[in-house]
Order: sequence, then structure tokens, then C-alpha cells
Amino acid sequence: MFSFFSVALLTATLRSAAPLVFAAMGGLLSERSGVTNIALEGFMLMGAFAAVAGAWFSGNPFVGLLVAIITGAVGGAIFAFWAISLRADQIVAGTAIVLLGLGLTSFLTEQIWGQAGGSPSVERLPSIGAGMNILLPFAYLLVPVTHWFLFRTKAGLRVLACGENPVAAQSVGIDVDRYRFAMVIASGVLASVGGAYLSIGDLSQFTTNMAAGRGFIALAAVIFGNWMPWGAMGAALLFGFAQALRYHVQALNLPISQDIIIALPYLLTLIAVTGLFRQSTPPAGVGKHPTGG
Repeated sequence: MFSFFSVALLTATLRSAAPLVFAAMGGLLSERSGVTNIALEGFMLMGAFAAVAGAWFSGNPFVGLLVAIITGAVGGAIFAFWAISLRADQIVAGTAIVLLGLGLTSFLTEQIWGQAGGSPSVERLPSIGAGMNILLPFAYLLVPVTHWFLFRTKAGLRVLACGENPVAAQSVGIDVDRYRFAMVIASGVLASVGGAYLSIGDLSQFTTNMAAGRGFIALAAVIFGNWMPWGAMGAALLFGFAQALRYHVQALNLPISQDIIIALPYLLTLIAVTGLFRQSTPPAGVGKHPTGG
């Protein structure tokens, strides 16, 4: 029992959960402002690709990270324009971002590197030991920062007001659309950093669909964590543990079906979004627009 719960499993859990934490904090900010955000998967794919492309052309992984951040901001702004300015259906707009991320990254991979399925290897971000890259501590530091921002700052409290009752928020002079725009762009940036974590942090290349549903799992973590930063982090760690378990079981050669282990994170996602074990209450104003704005 003690050999099963090892330091290796702990570090693998932290590594697997870190990109989920980035995306979950982004999704939480967006949803807390009142915008349903299922576009996280698309943002992660775009960020993962942009980070590798930036590192490839510049030879510097930090330039790649910067390119991923810019790409996430642009993607977030496009989604915000559709969902907030044009008032398109937020689920449909988010799905369009996911499909755009999957299709565009696959197309550009073949156009830039002349091969389908993935890119050549690039330089990775520096490691802090135990196979963990420098983005990992920032992922977990982001949780208390997000909590402080939402519940201890004037801007954060206004974001909460936009998500709970956009009509009332606008009636007292809060520019609901502006705050929502900012939070959706922030969600694009954070999810893209999560994608960069995968491509130039854990690995050193981009592969088609390398997010592999992590954006949706991050959104499930937000729901399972009841739209609270610490709760979302706890859920992300649970999902990260489920992902890390696959390789740990292989290493220990345990007689457990690999199919079950591979499916475990997605089963947990289904449980989270259905509220089977925990009833979650979303912000009351999610998906609603202020009248006259």
C-alpha cells in the first residue's frame, strides 16, 4: 500500500493536474463573469501549437510561451466578440472555437513542417526537478491569486456581480460587457498557457489533438469545485491523479485493465458534470445578457 502511494505518484499527479489548473482558473473567471465557456479545449490546442511554433522559429521556449499567451488572448477576444458583442449562443460559439483549434492546428502543422500528426522536437522550458517544468508552481500559485482577485478586490467583486445579476450590475453603472470581455480573454490566455505546458513543458513537440479532452476536464473541475478556485483546484488534482494512475499502474505492473485506467478521468468528468455526488450551483447570470447593453 505504501509503495503504491509514492513520491513518484505525487509528482506525476501534480504534473498531470497543472495544465488542468491553468485552464480551470481561466474557465472559472469566464463563468464567474457570466459567460459559459466550453472553448477551453480549443484554447489549449491553440496554445500548445503556438508555443511550439514560436519556439521552433525563434529557438527559444520563452518566446514560444509568449506566442502562446498572445494566441490565447486573440482567441479569447474572438470568442468574446461572438458570445458577448454579437450575442451568439455561447455553447455554439465555444464549440466553434474547439473545432477551429483542432482543424487549424492540424492544417498548420502540415503546412509548416510538411508532416501530419505532429511537429519536430523543440527546446523545452527549464525543469525545476523531478521532471517538473517552471510553469508548475505558477499553476498552483494562480489559485490563491484568483481567489484573492475575485473576493478581495473591487474589480473581482464587479466580475461576480456581472455573473450573478448582469441587469442589476449594469443598473448601478458596471460595464458588464467590458468585464466579461476581460475575463474571457483571461480565460483564453490561461488555457493557452496550459496548452503550452503540455507541448513545451512536459513534452518538446506538438501533436494533433494533444489536449485530448483536458479542456473539457478543466471545465468539469470548475463545476465539481462549485465555481470556487480552491474547489476547482481540488477537482483538478483528482483528475490529475486519475491520469497519473495510468502510468503508475504500468510501472508497478499491477493486474488492472488499462482500458479502465485510461477511461477513469473521463468517467470522473461525467460524474462531475452530472452532479451525481455533489450538487453544484452555477452563477445565476451565466449565459444571460444585461438588457439594453
